[in-house]
Amino acid sequence: MRRDVIHSLLVANRGEIACRIFRTCRDLGITTVAVYSDADAGALHVREADLAVRLPGAAPADTYLRGDLVVAAALAAGADAVHPGYGFLSENAAFAAAVQDAGLTWVGPPVKAIELMASKTRAKELMGGAGVPLLAPVDPATAGEDDLPLLLKAASGGGGRGMRIVRELGSLPGELLAAAAEAASAFGDGEVFAEPYVERGRHVEVQVMADAYDTVWALGTRDCSLQRRHQKVIEEAPAPGLDEGLRARLHDAAVAAARAVGYRGAGTVEFLVSAEGRPYFLEMNTRLQVEHPVTEAVFGVDLVALQLRVAEGEPLGPVVPAASGHAVEARLYAEDPARDWQPQTGALLTLEVPDAPGLRLDTGYTGGDTIGVHYDPMLAKVIAHAPTRTEAVRLLAGALERARIHGPVTNRELLVRSLRHPDFAAARLDTGFYDRHLADLTAPGAGDPATAALAAALAEAVRATASPGPAPTPTRFGAWRNLPSQPQVKRFRSEPDGTEHEIAYRTPRTGTPEPYDAPGVRVLVAAPDRVTLERDGVTRHFDLARDRDRLHVDTAGASYTFTALPRFTDPATQTDPGSLLAPMPGTVVRLAEGLAPGAPVEAGQPLIWLEAMKMEHRILAPASGTLTALHAAPGHQVEVGALLAVVQEDPDATPVTASAPASVPAPASVPEENA
Repeated sequence: MRRDVIHSLLVANRGEIACRIFRTCRDLGITTVAVYSDADAGALHVREADLAVRLPGAAPADTYLRGDLVVAAALAAGADAVHPGYGFLSENAAFAAAVQDAGLTWVGPPVKAIELMASKTRAKELMGGAGVPLLAPVDPATAGEDDLPLLLKAASGGGGRGMRIVRELGSLPGELLAAAAEAASAFGDGEVFAEPYVERGRHVEVQVMADAYDTVWALGTRDCSLQRRHQKVIEEAPAPGLDEGLRARLHDAAVAAARAVGYRGAGTVEFLVSAEGRPYFLEMNTRLQVEHPVTEAVFGVDLVALQLRVAEGEPLGPVVPAASGHAVEARLYAEDPARDWQPQTGALLTLEVPDAPGLRLDTGYTGGDTIGVHYDPMLAKVIAHAPTRTEAVRLLAGALERARIHGPVTNRELLVRSLRHPDFAAARLDTGFYDRHLADLTAPGAGDPATAALAAALAEAVRATASPGPAPTPTRFGAWRNLPSQPQVKRFRSEPDGTEHEIAYRTPRTGTPEPYDAPGVRVLVAAPDRVTLERDGVTRHFDLARDRDRLHVDTAGASYTFTALPRFTDPATQTDPGSLLAPMPGTVVRLAEGLAPGAPVEAGQPLIWLEAMKMEHRILAPASGTLTALHAAPGHQVEVGALLAVVQEDPDATPVTASAPASVPAPASVPEENA
């Protein structure tokens, strides 16, 4: 067989996965080539690559999804191989063929294997012939009450688009139309199929690695049941609680699936396991998975290095490596789980995760980078490996808790709470975990934000005193003076919940500020970046970092972000009642039909659709009334807080409770970057 030694590799991707592949290339002495959009010009994967080629534009459709530009970039940089990573073009058979037609080595499976597994309906037919267990399809035209609940799924693509759960027959026709429209918009293929919806099913998958000499490894199982919007959040290997018979059946089915399509390289065969322990084939991902590090940790292998070896024509060993211990991975997202998983953008000031034996950090960001609106909001993956599941889960939760993450809101606290939830600890796992527990997992915790706000106030007082320059002139308010010896007041707003804290303190002749009217609290250290307080005999340290009017406070077991507020409210900062503000930077993609000043609106009616970070966000009318102003139009780029419209409430109508805008996957022809 022809063997092609790879000397220079272009990664047709961005962010975390590009950085991760580059790491293996450096270990192997392979020159690395990055591609980047204009939005990623300063990104970490560009900084880490030996060479980089610009793809003009910012949107994925103009850059990372342009296979012709990527192939041209590889040739221009002198690369002799292309690795697709995951998402974008990784499962695009035409791109794989174009890479090979250009004389480059494709670090992925055969084109035919990608084509056979691209359609879920065709893949299921093929797997049925190979003896892989399947859920029996349901014809929507003849579905009856006994077939409910049903799951509608797009035949192409992934990431939860085109997916609907139907529990009532009356809603089936409408859901079919909606699913088909969403699938056509997202993937250019409106084919939708139906199958039984398995309540409380587990998402269990098998990592396979195959070479060109009929060797297929089944590298254990992974459980990926904790998901939001059908996208994974926490993954682990091996999948806990499976008996040996079920594990063997899953391994055998995965190997049969790989052999049925003549597979080569790394791939994943995904199954749904019912509460009764029956496995059903879902799909085969013909690429490297986001969660591959947990398998690497347990089996002591480098899956990217194995991909490169297979692409070069080398054989795998005859024996599957032995497994050891347990690994758990958490995906750290810039998103707010309490507000419908709303993606967040902005400057990432600090991203520091403890370095300890058994811990691994895969990321595409460092402190000082900016999280933009064009791509998936995943910041990093944190992986823990230990001899037992209990130890690995504890190690991961502790590392996330001690991490310093300053900038946009993240799901860090949700991850910590999820890992410590009794159901997770007991391995009672299924894909409905967040449907049942999200409210509890995002409720205010047992932390002490008031004391953290006190630490912030004291640090700010020290900083003001230590600032160079002449002493400030006491500010006069009416007939009294704001003297340092008298109690001072600072106001903070907790982010993202909006709780306000008013802290009173005074600065005695010693120069060290101390809390005013706070019995039981003693200040041990007060500096601009660190405050140590003793409260009721317990000493706590608070580390502080400032970014303009925001203060980040890290202490044992909790982290807080506060926005410093003026002592007196500035009337100019107030907005009119009924004002609809942009919850994040984004693009206005459409307006409700007939929306114009003077139009009547109903409470809860979607008025404006914003698109940001692959998600579509609906801005809802807060009450029934009349639209009195409209500042949004399709195509407009808006910043966070921008005034989009104003609704004048009808006093006789019943208002709805204000809430975060609903978010749904954006209907764009872009595959999920981190499926």
